[in-house]
Amino acid sequence: MKKIILLGLSVFAMLTSVWSAEYMDKTPFQLSRAFSPGVITQGGKIVWVAGQTSTVDNNGKDISNNFEAQVKQDFAQIDAVLRDAGGSLANVVQMTVFIKESRYGDKFVEMRKDFFQNGNYPGSALITVTNFARPGIEIEIQAIGVIGDECSSEHRCSVRKK
Repeated sequence: MKKIILLGLSVFAMLTSVWSAEYMDKTPFQLSRAFSPGVITQGGKIVWVAGQTSTVDNNGKDISNNFEAQVKQDFAQIDAVLRDAGGSLANVVQMTVFIKESRYGDKFVEMRKDFFQNGNYPGSALITVTNFARPGIEIEIQAIGVIGDECSSEHRCSVRKK
């Protein structure tokens, strides 16, 4: 029974990543900054993920004022929300990222590359803010995911086909 469940989950994971969206062609600059100029979707379930912040990780460890730990935790929280809806981080098509210090911008971009494979980066905005609602927060990430979309790199929906 366990093998059947694991096989079903594997097939589901493959389907949601293959049929997730069409990530438009990117310039070398856009690839270096880990974002897409546009993401095309058609159909599918839209999940509007609230801004995620964290000062404690999933193990209960205090990560206040720890930018890198908060990035990892925020992405884990976004992934959890999307998994509850039947998807994963692979289904993120748009994100708005707020950072407290501009010096973290390049670090965030490098870390984001680890979360999105094959250059399928979401459309994105990276904004520096003065502060957050709670002390110790360094970053907030808001996302939109589309699960079960009809568009993909294999099934393009754009007018200009490859």
